[in-house]
Amino acid sequence: MTDGTLGRAVVTGASTGLGAIYADRLARRNYDLLLVARDKARLSALAEKLVRETGRSVEVLALDLTDSAQVADLARRIEEDDSFSLLVNNAGMSLHGTLATSDADEVARLVALNVVAPTLLAQAAVKALTKRGKGGIINLSSVLALAPERFEGTYSASKAFLLNLSQSLAAQLKDTEVRVQAVLPGATRTEIWERSGKDINAFPADWVMEADDLVDAALAGFDAGETITIPPLADEDQWNAFQAARLAMEPNLSRREVAQRYRV
Repeated sequence: MTDGTLGRAVVTGASTGLGAIYADRLARRNYDLLLVARDKARLSALAEKLVRETGRSVEVLALDLTDSAQVADLARRIEEDDSFSLLVNNAGMSLHGTLATSDADEVARLVALNVVAPTLLAQAAVKALTKRGKGGIINLSSVLALAPERFEGTYSASKAFLLNLSQSLAAQLKDTEVRVQAVLPGATRTEIWERSGKDINAFPADWVMEADDLVDAALAGFDAGETITIPPLADEDQWNAFQAARLAMEPNLSRREVAQRYRV
């Protein structure tokens, strides 16, 4: 059952949570897969299940995306793989504490995993996909990119980076068949909370989306051609108004003259 493939999708952070669900949904859409995470046992179990249930080709690659050499190896593989067609930049982490209370090594790991790795993998994907003329990049950002006051600032800043990167790439590639999407989940039931010492059940129940629902909504947004997909946002006009206000401000952000309110 390997006919009709849509090419190879690379999914990072694929051993659990959103990454594992993306792997499942993409396999059922006839993508072959390269699943990436640190936990080889979990990856292998997921791969065996997906091969059994879908017949797709599923490879696993156990590596640490905070290690620059391993990221470079994966980026090289993406760029050189003629079957590569989709990147899902899903791997990420949050701090146990705040910027002030966390160890410097933990902060550096967050920046490496949430910012450096997805940027370099997106770079490789853009190079590969523009040569081949089509494909996609999906970056998992967060609603906290739009609400930095609501949570720990280092995590939200890393997700704002991915949002900006996605919007910029989408603009650069708008006249091609290479699609770029940023997905902005709200609070979603995944293991990232437990791994960072937080309790997802401390949120009001109606704030927390199930991971399956999140991925299904995100893929519906991808199918619809959205650059930005915010699964929990019911009123799309709010996002459109936010975008319109931002774009209206752009022509006024760089001027020779100092704004009147700053003149003394």
